[in-house]
Amino acid sequence: MAIPDKVASTRLMHHAHAAPSLGLGRSWHLFRSFQREQTDPQGTYRFQASDTAALIARYRPLAGSVAVDVGGGPGYTAEALREAGASAFTIDADFDELSLHGRTPMGAVVGDGLRLPLADGSLDLVVTLNALEHVPDPWAFLTELVRVARPGGTVFVGVTNWLSPWGGHETSPWHYLGGERAARRYEARTGQPPKNRYGRSLYPVGIGSILAWAEHNPDVDVVDAFPRYYPRWCRALVRIPGIREVATWNLALVMERR
Repeated sequence: MAIPDKVASTRLMHHAHAAPSLGLGRSWHLFRSFQREQTDPQGTYRFQASDTAALIARYRPLAGSVAVDVGGGPGYTAEALREAGASAFTIDADFDELSLHGRTPMGAVVGDGLRLPLADGSLDLVVTLNALEHVPDPWAFLTELVRVARPGGTVFVGVTNWLSPWGGHETSPWHYLGGERAARRYEARTGQPPKNRYGRSLYPVGIGSILAWAEHNPDVDVVDAFPRYYPRWCRALVRIPGIREVATWNLALVMERR
């Protein structure tokens, strides 16, 4: 499936070409940050959150926006959005996730992403990063994100698709041989079960199905879709069925509420 023609509009072409910072240097620094995740989680996630805020700012002004990060754990992304001038808070279904790394995030709410405790059309910006693959019904989750965005508001989704090299999270790349087999191998090797267990807290989602859902949703326009961590010249990857499922690594999908 190709990306909808809406992406080729004049406004979107401006966004695609007016960001020289989306080059190889940015990708290099992002992947270096992943290598430091275990030794410096706070530094890693602060850097990635700042990068996300800069990405979102390409699509809407952050200053004065009311925003939520759904599934945001200890609140790094909401913090970066506040630093950019937004009024932002975090919602996560798991209380323990909110307090990771010894943090107490400002304005955190314990809430189910499948039933967000928010009014229809109440937010300028709705963000979720690497949470979609952890919910049993991704389509209901996406529908909730759209529901709470106001008309003209932005929904920014980052997702690790199942067939990417990191699709199995800590069990990667053995997830290519099956999610449950990868989990058993991880447990045999480490002596403990993986945090992200296939079929319980980790579910397979594909780029093609996500883009198809967005394209056919009457409540949104697709603004952009691209490999979130890659340089801008890799954008065409998401237009190639099959290859995109393995090569994209992490999809960024930007939608606007109609």
